[in-house]
Amino acid sequence: MQVQWDWFWLGVLLLGSITAEIHAEEIQDADVEVEDFDESLQETDSDKGSSSLEVAYKTPKPTGEVYFAETFDDGVLTGWMLSKTKKEDTDENIAKYDGRWDVEELKENTVPGDRGLVLKSIARHHAISAMLTKPFIFDTKPLIVQYEVNFQDGIDCGGAYVKLLSSSDDLDLEYFFDKTPYTIMFGPDKCGEDYKLHFIFRHKNPKTGDYEEKHAKRPDVDLKKFYSDKRTHLYTLVLKPDDTFEMLIDQSVVGKGSLLEDMVPPVNPPKEIEDPNDKKPDDWDERPKIPDPNAVKPDDWDEEEPPKIEDPDAVKPEGWLDDEPQYIPDPNAEKPEDWDEEMDGEWEAPQIPNPKCEIAPGCGEWVRPMMTNPNYKGKWKPPMIDNPNYQGIWSPQKIPNPHYFEDLHPFEMTTVSAIGLELWSMTPDIYFDNFIICSEMEVADRWAADGWGLKKLIASANEPGMFSQLVAAAEDHPWLWVLYILTLALPVGLGVLFCWPAKKIQEDSDYKKNDVSKPITKGELEQERDERDDEAELEEEKENEDIAEEEGEGEDKNNVEENETAERSQEEGDKSNKSGSEDEMKDADESTGSGDGPMKSVRKRRVRKD
Repeated sequence: MQVQWDWFWLGVLLLGSITAEIHAEEIQDADVEVEDFDESLQETDSDKGSSSLEVAYKTPKPTGEVYFAETFDDGVLTGWMLSKTKKEDTDENIAKYDGRWDVEELKENTVPGDRGLVLKSIARHHAISAMLTKPFIFDTKPLIVQYEVNFQDGIDCGGAYVKLLSSSDDLDLEYFFDKTPYTIMFGPDKCGEDYKLHFIFRHKNPKTGDYEEKHAKRPDVDLKKFYSDKRTHLYTLVLKPDDTFEMLIDQSVVGKGSLLEDMVPPVNPPKEIEDPNDKKPDDWDERPKIPDPNAVKPDDWDEEEPPKIEDPDAVKPEGWLDDEPQYIPDPNAEKPEDWDEEMDGEWEAPQIPNPKCEIAPGCGEWVRPMMTNPNYKGKWKPPMIDNPNYQGIWSPQKIPNPHYFEDLHPFEMTTVSAIGLELWSMTPDIYFDNFIICSEMEVADRWAADGWGLKKLIASANEPGMFSQLVAAAEDHPWLWVLYILTLALPVGLGVLFCWPAKKIQEDSDYKKNDVSKPITKGELEQERDERDDEAELEEEKENEDIAEEEGEGEDKNNVEENETAERSQEEGDKSNKSGSEDEMKDADESTGSGDGPMKSVRKRRVRKD
């Protein structure tokens, strides 16, 4: 029994572990950075005397050195420049950067007083940019770029990435467009079912001075929910002087790697390349197998045999209508009134299936079905053997790469002096907020806690109940229904498996224990026999009194009744004596068989017991 309960509690523990793992992500999304919020909202909470959800919004303030910070809470685009140029190599009707921008609050989960930059137009090019407070130079400090995005209406096709524009003497933000030189591009992008998180940097070739885009490998996570849940998400890029990078969404790492090893194409070219002038010799044999030149076609090989022949054993089914066509003109069809035979030709009724063929095995000329020809072998070919002259697959010889270089520190990129959004979207109302560029992660985290953290707190408070979340999760991942069913069925199954048999065994055990704990002892057996003897004596005395009162009855009748009474006493004594000792059973038999009458036998047994 103890083992069964151990298994039961083990199952419950396993169930709890599975459930905790399934909801870990939802719980993580619903949790809030309490320490950050407590510190930032402590003063306001004490003034209001209520929960943190009721406090007034407080514009985030940078707590350390920053190169750029923007909250848009003042309601105007101070310091931002709208582009006035056109996109090259594009249809004239949509080439102009005339997409509209506005500063608004969120549509859902609104934080009073918190505003953001909103892309308003669809099927238009948008471009807006601003200068950094001071340029960022890639030397010994990390680069941290962080901002918020909310696809308020979802996203069909469009991006929400930012560009860090390269410093140059001719940089003019009024003419910011797609070909304006940038150092880094980072952020979400989606078209169709292709969900991306871009990290691209332009690397300068130290030998030629040309720039080439290097793309980070795609994150190995599902990004779909960040585009469809209509919640504000925090995007963070961290570049470190040790030439490593991290991409985070909502302060969780979704991608990381090395600038030297995890970019496509690689930063450094290969040391050797294939010789473009090398050519394969004419006599180079790349065939691993060749036909056997010594093989001979067998004499009985007939290449003229067809692969299919008529089945000679086939028989035409009975009732086949040879003279009936499969299709006949529709007898109910009528020529249209506007049919012009000179223009349209002679009118013919449309064809319909012959109704007579529906009840017959078939109509028309009967043809034997085709079958596989057992004598068919096809065209003879000699068997293949290993090529004795095989030389392998030819490839050009390697030569030193004339364009080879080695940049051991690609982190040392072109200085950044401006930030810009150059986007095309088929969905409006893309929300941007709380841009920051800094070098310390503590500064970025504090900035996120004061802005994005409050949005997350309010969104979590407005989330539907746990049941609705489970249903919504199952709609996105149907396999969760199976897990839900198993989660509900596991306790029931464990209870039936371990508790029900234990109850049955317990009942059987109780039954057996009762049988064993209550044996019939010798004393109890003698007491039961005494009671039966007393009853027999009373019954006999009563019968004797009845016999004495009756008139006209002789001694013979009285003797007969006494004999019958003695026989009944003897039978009762025999039954009670079966569970007694062998000596008592023997004495009872001797007294019964003595022939002295029933009263004598009863008194003899009672004397022995006394």
